[in-house]
Amino acid sequence: MKLSLQSQLILYPLTIRQDKKHYIVEESLSGEFFEMPKVCIDAIQLINQGESLAVIEQHLIQTYPDDDINLVEFAEQLLALGLIKEVDGEAIRVIKKSQSPKGFMWIPSWVGQLLFNKITSKLFVAVICINILLAIIHPGLLPEYQDIFLFDSMMLNVLMYMAITLVLIVIHEFGHILAVRSYNLPAKLEIGNRLLFIVFETDLSPAWKLKPQQRNRLYTAGMCFDQMMLFIAFVITLSFPEGHALLIGISGIVTLDIVIKIIYQCCFYMKTDLYYLVENITGCYNLMENGRQYLCKWLPFIKKDSTTETFVGEVKVVRMYGVFYICGVLLTLSMFAIYFIPQALYAYSQVLPELLHPVGNPYFWDAVVFLGQTLLIGGLLVYSWMKNRGREKISW
Repeated sequence: MKLSLQSQLILYPLTIRQDKKHYIVEESLSGEFFEMPKVCIDAIQLINQGESLAVIEQHLIQTYPDDDINLVEFAEQLLALGLIKEVDGEAIRVIKKSQSPKGFMWIPSWVGQLLFNKITSKLFVAVICINILLAIIHPGLLPEYQDIFLFDSMMLNVLMYMAITLVLIVIHEFGHILAVRSYNLPAKLEIGNRLLFIVFETDLSPAWKLKPQQRNRLYTAGMCFDQMMLFIAFVITLSFPEGHALLIGISGIVTLDIVIKIIYQCCFYMKTDLYYLVENITGCYNLMENGRQYLCKWLPFIKKDSTTETFVGEVKVVRMYGVFYICGVLLTLSMFAIYFIPQALYAYSQVLPELLHPVGNPYFWDAVVFLGQTLLIGGLLVYSWMKNRGREKISW
């Protein structure tokens, strides 16, 4: 399909919402969202009025004399995004598949509003402050890598840790889901990975239908639920005597898991909830991609993303993000050094000698089951990696 300045276009139905700096454009059929500056919105509106690209280009050159206006190039971008329905009366064949989530509509919106409103927002902030204060007053509440080893059986330790982690993940993600439902929007739960971590992810793309300030609730909801669970774990640890070893041990695992998640949220080289919150507050919606493009000048091993563009006024934010990007990498290395590597070394130092026991010995089978569990976790991780790579190939 050849485009020229004499071309006239018909676009698919688009919903345009003004955002902090620019505009969010929603393609109604696919449910995809795009960020565009004002000049692009003016061009789209003139296209919808039936003007040719030549007329639109001349109008925009007069309106935006400092901008480099090229309507043919812009039309080619619209074509690549699948937003053009017809060119000069000739239909464009595009397979439209809805990307919008449609799940959890069975949860009434009032349930979400009951848990997320102006009063509960203040309550969550208070809980965060109390947790920080308790950690300062009682430093013994802070977790150590040995906290996951409750039993002599490594198999039971792994099962206990996996069960508690799974429950906490579900609670975290239902925070997001309930926050989405508080605005009567649908949600979707998926499985993915962050480095070596298998994670559940709530599709928060419907957030683009909301105002920027309203989106903050969706991004922080999971962390708010985490803080509530951490508060409960702190209270249990402080309230029960040492005689309740199992209960205190479970609270210790909860504390360890949530503290690791808090550290993980600060790893800005991944798209965590906290990353999306910062992105939403600053209004720089391609912060990671632009940050990588900025950092690759000095760090060639960072993958460059040339498909994104840094808008005017975002350079300072992108540079600051670059600093946090590097700090996040260092934070991850520290997390491995303090928690994960010592845990793995201790676990395997205890398990591998048990393989020398006779087959009938229970410790032998404990070691076998433990190694099987690690293989299962590794298999799930490889599956999530392959799934994500498949998505990347499809997107290209």
